[in-house]
Order: sequence, then structure tokens, then C-alpha cells
Amino acid sequence: MEIRQETREFWERAGAVKTFTHPLDPELLHAYVPPDVPVLDYGCGYGRLTAELVAAGYADVRGVDVSRALVERGRREHPGVRIEHWAGLPLPFGDGSFGAALLFAVLTCVPGSGEQREIVAELGRVVRPGGVLYLSDMPLQRDRWDVARYEAYAGRFGTYGVFGTSDGGVFRHHEPDRLRGLVRAHGFTVEAERTDMVPTLDGRTAERLQLIGRRRG
Repeated sequence: MEIRQETREFWERAGAVKTFTHPLDPELLHAYVPPDVPVLDYGCGYGRLTAELVAAGYADVRGVDVSRALVERGRREHPGVRIEHWAGLPLPFGDGSFGAALLFAVLTCVPGSGEQREIVAELGRVVRPGGVLYLSDMPLQRDRWDVARYEAYAGRFGTYGVFGTSDGGVFRHHEPDRLRGLVRAHGFTVEAERTDMVPTLDGRTAERLQLIGRRRG
């Protein structure tokens, strides 16, 4: 997989200094991800959630991100936490290496449908049968401001829900059934889902959708 150049450049520049806000849900985490399984935090950024997992008692946690700048920042801010730069796919892990994988606010940052499918398929490869994919991302919002920007950018990007930001970022909000379908199409059964309101990168709040997928044998 090759992340689009403009997306890659954004996360090496403006994106690399942002404060990420998409939170873990401790209840879902502890209900579905045992502390004794190896966990992959894919799209870990600067290791914010990777470090939270370690602090919560998860002993074998690894984070991976395509942005070198974010990983270098993470190593400064969270010394001792295992995060690494890996530019594409496949990942450098064997089949079934992990008991769980986190995919937190990653698909919103990778707007291409093909790229999204490749990411979820690769997590299906590295999560062992019976393991968990914990996905948390942004569904289409229903407020007038978001709807207006979806409509404004639909012609430019060709996909309703994809939009640009003033600092050069391109993001995507999804039909909930698309997120469920991605999980199911790549080897997981959806066991739980939850919606709530979370802070966003631009200082607003928005609805998120969390899905727990169980890897089929």
C-alpha cells in the first residue's frame, strides 16, 4: 500500500504537531482486550494511546505509523514505548502475531477507499483467530456545518464525506454501514458497537462509532 503523497506530506508537517484527542473507551477496551495478549496500535501517531495501553497494564504493545515525524515525536514524548515508523504494507509481522489491534481515528485520515480496504485486510492478517479488532472512527455527522462541507467538497474529491481543511489536511467521515462492512469483509464478526461524543482535532465535538470485531477462525 502506498499512502497518497499529499496525505503523507500533511502528516509530516502540519499533522505532526497536532494534539490528538480521540479517546480510548476503558469499558470496551477491558471487556474485549485481555491485558496478557500482544496488542498492535496501528496508526499510532506519536504513541499517545500506545502509552496509555502500557500504563493500563498491557505488557506487550507495539505502535506503528506511516509518519516519520510523528514517530520521532512519540519517541521523545514516550521514551521506552515501542513505536516504529513503517511506510506501507505489508507490516513486518507474521500472520496471527497479535491478539488485538487498535485502529483509532485512522480511516478518517486515510480517505481513499482502496487504501482503507488494504489497512483492514492487513489487520485481519496479523490478528490471530479469536482476536479482536477495536475500531473507532468518525461516521457522517448530521449537523448543518458538517453537511455543508461534505456537499462543498463532494465534487472535488468524488466521495460524499471527504473534505479538506485549511491547513492542507484531507479527512473522511463514513457511512456507518461502510465501517461495519470493512470489518466484516476482512475476517471479523462485529460483536459490539457504541456511539458517543468525542473532541476533535479542530476543537469541536463530534459523534464517533466504535466497533469490536472478532477475528473468525
